[in-house]
Amino acid sequence: MDNTSLAQIIDTIARQARKASYSLMSLSTAKKNAVLLRIAALLEAEKEYIQAENGRDLQLGKEKGLSAAMLNRLELSDAVIASMITGLREVCALPDPVGAIREMVKRPNGLLVGRMRVPLGVIAMIYESRPNVTIDAAALCLKAGNAVILRGGSEALHSNMALATILQRAFAEEGVDENAAQVIPVTDRQAVNIMLAQEQYIDLVIPRGGEGLIRFVTETSKIPVLKHYKGVCHIFVDKDADLDKATPIILNAKVQRPGVCNALEGLLLDRAVAESYLPIIADALSKNGVELRGCPRCLRILPQMTAAGDDDWGREYLDLKLVVRVVDSLDEARTYIQQYGSQHTEAIITENYSTAQEFIATIDASAVMVNASTRFNDGGQLGLGAEIGISTTKLHAYGPMGLEELTTRKFVVFGQGQVRS
Repeated sequence: MDNTSLAQIIDTIARQARKASYSLMSLSTAKKNAVLLRIAALLEAEKEYIQAENGRDLQLGKEKGLSAAMLNRLELSDAVIASMITGLREVCALPDPVGAIREMVKRPNGLLVGRMRVPLGVIAMIYESRPNVTIDAAALCLKAGNAVILRGGSEALHSNMALATILQRAFAEEGVDENAAQVIPVTDRQAVNIMLAQEQYIDLVIPRGGEGLIRFVTETSKIPVLKHYKGVCHIFVDKDADLDKATPIILNAKVQRPGVCNALEGLLLDRAVAESYLPIIADALSKNGVELRGCPRCLRILPQMTAAGDDDWGREYLDLKLVVRVVDSLDEARTYIQQYGSQHTEAIITENYSTAQEFIATIDASAVMVNASTRFNDGGQLGLGAEIGISTTKLHAYGPMGLEELTTRKFVVFGQGQVRS
């Protein structure tokens, strides 16, 4: 397909999304929920069709030599579809943030000034591998009153187009503009470049995937981007830590799901506890298959540890590997995190209230944990319900993005004839 034709396709999709976004601004909560439940019903009714299209992607993926892990992420199994349906029902149950007015203040001149939650408008989602994101993202964007343009990976095209059919059928059957959720129907990477220049129609881009994809989107886009490049998360075991608490927290953070962005990647031990505690935690981690890489001070305590190389500090392993460093103080731990952290999740284990408060106040991360696993930085775990991703940028969301983070606020002013003097 030539660039002119491709540009016309993307321009049409973006224009249609902008038009649909206007109708969504006043859509009632009941109607949004009706659409979500219709999508859930159609996923169940059309499961054979969806899985047949997904089977085409799986076969092509095998022929292209995709890894077993990639194929697993690509598969729309019965369990994955059931999870998608459950997710839709959970979004239905979440409070609708749109239209809520808070902080109403009466000014000296009698004006009432408040701030109302409103949709962002049109959101573009760019993601890889997992076609279930197509439904998850569309559901959250709809409940927050946004139109969404979805661009999945080329390896999931047939799956995503099948899910797009379900989405648009549900919208149409409920009398809602079906262009409120659209999937880009081509795999040409140039389509992404064109979409990222549609700043007159698209309000926000959210990329989900590997660091390479996210950096490409950030460097190319003319539209604001909410993203996180990687999750390099740390736990600092303070000199006043309860070490009986520390071990299960560290094991959970590293071992439960090592391939996710809120998994532990770096362990910092205060020198006051390092000599006694490092052998204990190293043994526990090793029994769970974790390979440790340590600083010179660690190697003096445990000579059998692998020496950490320069590229281990600040590395996102996404695997059963962990780098360990002994530090002299909270100040040194903080300096290390400032240098090697990714503003995702940082944790401290301590029984010292003042130390905990200083850590909370001075560590720059989207979530800071005290005596808890880094794995809790997740929308569902933090009480947001479903999330569309985790942002390590600060404008306008920092951390897990739930429904409220998919909206913004506008001022509303109620007067009784006042004029400005």
